[in-house]
Amino acid sequence: MSTDETEELTHTDPEADVRMTIWEHLDEFRKRVIKAAAGTLIGTIACWTYKEKLLRFLALPYQRIWKEHFPDMKFEMQGLAPADAFSNYLQLAMTGGVVIGAPIIFYQLWAFISPGLYSREKRYIVPFVFFSTGLFLSGVAFAYYVAFPFTFNYFFSLNGRVDGDADMLLITRPTQEHYLDFATRMLLAFGFVFELPLFITFLAIAGIVTPKQLVKFSRWAILGSFILGAIATPGPEVTSQIAVSGALCLLYFVSVGVSFLVAPKRPEPEPSADE
Repeated sequence: MSTDETEELTHTDPEADVRMTIWEHLDEFRKRVIKAAAGTLIGTIACWTYKEKLLRFLALPYQRIWKEHFPDMKFEMQGLAPADAFSNYLQLAMTGGVVIGAPIIFYQLWAFISPGLYSREKRYIVPFVFFSTGLFLSGVAFAYYVAFPFTFNYFFSLNGRVDGDADMLLITRPTQEHYLDFATRMLLAFGFVFELPLFITFLAIAGIVTPKQLVKFSRWAILGSFILGAIATPGPEVTSQIAVSGALCLLYFVSVGVSFLVAPKRPEPEPSADE
């Protein structure tokens, strides 16, 4: 093997790097988790400072629809235990900490897996951190501005008189705990679902899937998108389901497009000697 080939192998082959034992891998994982947790903690402390503004912001979509259905009733969020206000504010601050700390979390994830990558793959660190954070925040924003109004509007449509009986009125009075559980889980779920293009891109870079396989799988991806859209936005209104499902389909086809750009080129089979 020539000197140039050896140098190229050193810079491109992950096997040329120093091998780590399982305990060294676990220790490295522990360090990355601690750093990601530290970033989340800093974000949590910052969000705790503005906890009341965050609660008002998070409850605003629900409050608006409440006023539309019950204009004469005062909107309130009940607590059932003495410490509910504290625990719910803490939950809200921690969720905000995850959102704010997303760049640090994704960087630590990349730093943990990068030793096993080729040099040409390691150069994707800046795009990875940028796009992973952007996609996550886009998912959170999509949940808040698109999914929340559709979902809450349907839930409220189930309230009111039961079977036209004026003496039987169905009213949902949300507790702090239940509302924050629902809202924060939905925000984080959409944030992680919007990471789909990045996940598929990694599979394509690693050669686990090919662009042609992704194209063939597209019909199932569309079906899955509409199933997830129906789950995320329950109710008979088709507009909300199309909005969410359409966004998921778009994410998938963006992933397919990116896979054509980043997938490793497979060498053409050499003709046999007989030919």
